[in-house]
Amino acid sequence: MRRLVALVGAVVFLDTMFFTALAPLLPHYLDALDLSKIGAGVLAGAYPAGVLVGGIPSGILATRIGVKRTLLAGLLCLAATTLTFGFADTAWLLVAARFVQGVGSACAWTAGFTWLVGAAPPERRGAMIGTALGVAIAGALFGPVLGAAASVIGTAPAFAFVALLALALAAWAVRSPAPPPRDVQPLRELARATRAPAVVVGLWLILLPALCFGTLSVLAPLSLHDLGLGSVAIGAVFLVSAAGESALAPIVGRLSDRHGRLFPLRIGLVASAAVAAVLPWPDERFVLAAVVILAGSSFGIFWAPAMAWLFDAADDRGLEAAYAFALINLAWAPGQAGGAVIGAALAQVTSDAVPYLMLSALCLVTLAGLREAGAIQPVRPPA
Repeated sequence: MRRLVALVGAVVFLDTMFFTALAPLLPHYLDALDLSKIGAGVLAGAYPAGVLVGGIPSGILATRIGVKRTLLAGLLCLAATTLTFGFADTAWLLVAARFVQGVGSACAWTAGFTWLVGAAPPERRGAMIGTALGVAIAGALFGPVLGAAASVIGTAPAFAFVALLALALAAWAVRSPAPPPRDVQPLRELARATRAPAVVVGLWLILLPALCFGTLSVLAPLSLHDLGLGSVAIGAVFLVSAAGESALAPIVGRLSDRHGRLFPLRIGLVASAAVAAVLPWPDERFVLAAVVILAGSSFGIFWAPAMAWLFDAADDRGLEAAYAFALINLAWAPGQAGGAVIGAALAQVTSDAVPYLMLSALCLVTLAGLREAGAIQPVRPPA
């Protein structure tokens, strides 16, 4: 079991590291490829767009051809696309590589977590999922470091190294025993689940922080760059931000288990509304850096209780584990992509204040709406 946890953790670590490596590189691509804010948003949003496209197919693949083959497909896709991204010198090729990598990411995450949940004893599934998610956040810690290193030594050698690591993990997965494929649960079961009120609330509670992170991932690096920070310094800001998120995750998870999912969600909504309202205004680089770090921690409060809410709701309706993880992809991907693209577009035609203040308002509206959510809160499994 420990070997499987280590394998799945290593896969999501590597994937998350590549995903978050873009933030400190955005100013470089902005200058080298003459990208606008909208172009930067499209580049940042291509990955989650790929996750969205690959969400449901990855769940079907995991049940039809097995979790091992689906995981291998995701890792080989990661290896090919990171190598392409490292050597690409045109905007369209960078966007294409990020999009295909998002499809591979959906396969890797869905297969990895389905494999893990299927192998874990029922009384330890939550702990196993939490451990793997903690490793994923650790990957987000190292992503800005990878991006900063790529800005110094070049993207080709930095991302070629990631591709080699993906191939090494694929070799590890080949040698790991996995359960055989099973009959595919009809898609109508997934469609029926998405109409349940508790599932809808869970989807929104994952989509909202994804919108916040998507907007932050584009506008914050560009604003920090405009105030005089280079790629290495921007990478350091996002490194510290991810460290704060990582430190809070287990605390929030315990709060969710002890006091219910709604309690930490309300804390996250209040904190996120406040910090989003502050983000547009700092005009001193170190003040903005501090606010960006606080924003990452605030937005990150959502993940553990929102995912637990959605898992509980899916379990109530008898969904396959692969489909439950596909639901997370379907909620996260449009939020991350929409935040990056729409947030950047709004900022370009108006100002950074418009998307940030809209996110603050959405958090406040959601906070008000949670007063009615207690009646539809899914039943949590016994500890």
